[in-house]
Amino acid sequence: MTSSPEDSVNPAEPVEPVDPVEPADPVDPVDSLVLHATDNHVSWITLNRPEALNAITPDQRERLIQHLSHASSDPDVRAVVITATGRGFCAGADLRGGSSTGRPPAGERVAGDVARTIRLGAQRLIGAVLDCEKPVIAAVNGTAAGLGAHLALACDLVLAADSAKFIEVFVRRGLVPDGGGAYLLPRLIGPQRAKELMFFGDALTAADAARLGLVNRVVPPDDLEKTARDWAERLATGPTRALALTKQLVNASLDTDRTTAFAAEAAAQEINMTTTDATEGVAAFAERRTPHYRGR
Repeated sequence: MTSSPEDSVNPAEPVEPVDPVEPADPVDPVDSLVLHATDNHVSWITLNRPEALNAITPDQRERLIQHLSHASSDPDVRAVVITATGRGFCAGADLRGGSSTGRPPAGERVAGDVARTIRLGAQRLIGAVLDCEKPVIAAVNGTAAGLGAHLALACDLVLAADSAKFIEVFVRRGLVPDGGGAYLLPRLIGPQRAKELMFFGDALTAADAARLGLVNRVVPPDDLEKTARDWAERLATGPTRALALTKQLVNASLDTDRTTAFAAEAAAQEINMTTTDATEGVAAFAERRTPHYRGR
């Protein structure tokens, strides 16, 4: 008779315990909604909720802020690209999710709730883009509406597919612009043009956005990723700290007087001259060669 495996075991002998199999780390659902990869020192952040035109949920917003914060502090990241999948760049904040949007139900709202939600939500996201210490490029593949438009316009450089549109959609919903819109737009195109866009809420084509100065370059949809990659990789080979200080100076200059701006400029140059890249840039100029910047 053929013995079974059990027959060969002596019950008197101790059996070695089997180590339990470690469960796999749970996959965070937001990882599939905000894709992230780093390539050639460029952090690529991609909104991936195309069925909702990439309307931003609170979880997505927090992940975007997290990626931007990490890009600021990671010396190996030297530029950032924000883009999206599908036919929309971002339709704004997700207003359909009830309490999941972070907005309290109407019956429970008390004074201060809405202001707090905006301050801790949309404004934190726009602030994270403006304060990121690396240059941020928006590659706008489709419609950018409401908070989605402000997310793009807060970036340092804006590329747009020629099919993209920008919409200050708030007035259509009976809302005041939030997410920094009334701060960003007048600084980019002046108060009169900003009011026109915000009062009427009309869709602005990519070509018209470029004409107004909201977009740096309009390209065919098939060229958008390549152009964004070319620009980002060019920035990623530049003097990273000098770019960060330049970004801070330009952003701050719109809110300050000449004396303060000049003092900030001198202080920034003082700081920058302590960097390895500044030393390399000056040496390369003197030696008549191309500088090799390391982002340090």
